[in-house]
Amino acid sequence: MLKQRVLTALALLLVLLPALFYTRPGPFFFVAGVFITAAGWEWARVNGVNSKLALASGAVCAVFCAWAWWAGVLEMALPRVWWVAGSVWVLAGIWILRAGVPAWAKVPRPLRLGLGLVALCLTWLAVAQARLLGVNFLLSVLALVWMADIGAYFSGRAFGGRFTRSKLAASISPGKSWEGVWGGMLGVVLMAMVWRFADGASGAGVPSFYTLLASKGLSFMLIGVVFMAAMSVVGDLVESLVKRSAGVKDSSALLPGHGGVLDRVDALLPTLPLAMMLISF
Repeated sequence: MLKQRVLTALALLLVLLPALFYTRPGPFFFVAGVFITAAGWEWARVNGVNSKLALASGAVCAVFCAWAWWAGVLEMALPRVWWVAGSVWVLAGIWILRAGVPAWAKVPRPLRLGLGLVALCLTWLAVAQARLLGVNFLLSVLALVWMADIGAYFSGRAFGGRFTRSKLAASISPGKSWEGVWGGMLGVVLMAMVWRFADGASGAGVPSFYTLLASKGLSFMLIGVVFMAAMSVVGDLVESLVKRSAGVKDSSALLPGHGGVLDRVDALLPTLPLAMMLISF
């Protein structure tokens, strides 16, 4: 399993890194669109639709990406879109997690399918616009999610259950602890401070997400990154809830050793639109 995970990760990096750092953003848009298309197919499958409709769901994501790219939507300022998307993620995420696994199956399937596809399409639009802002900006947002996950893993392993007896979401993801969440948030805050300092010291031509937040004040940056870390956990838990409702461990087997595309991008679904919302200030 470990060998598969490593080989798959290396293969993904060989595709993603050249596309990300290419002088023009087109290759990255395409690669991100392929991933979102695959995620659309997975979303339909875990929500119990037949194979033809699942393929059609993936096609919807692909068509949206192609249309938005061709129509020049990527170059448009979309503050209202990001405010609506961010607000829906916060409110719907809280409702879904409070309602629990049984409530998800009671939501009409067309509504579940549609909401997921809209979220995926907006994630592609957000990541594409973030790439247009600059590699430093996009990487700083991605790194925030990675740090929140890494910090939560190690903090949870070291301190899980020592300070709080209750689990974060026992019925959804029994392995997650509050100590893990706090550790992830601490890691994100420290990384934001270091990244912001590095931006200033190096005279970065493209400001990072943290530098843009800090332009509104240090407190705004700290609140913003903690909020983003919390919402990355929400994205992770929402996908876990959907999989538990469907009775599956992984969203698919597209990525050997890692599960599916949704399993790898779940925390990015809320955070990328929210990042665009926060910088719209």
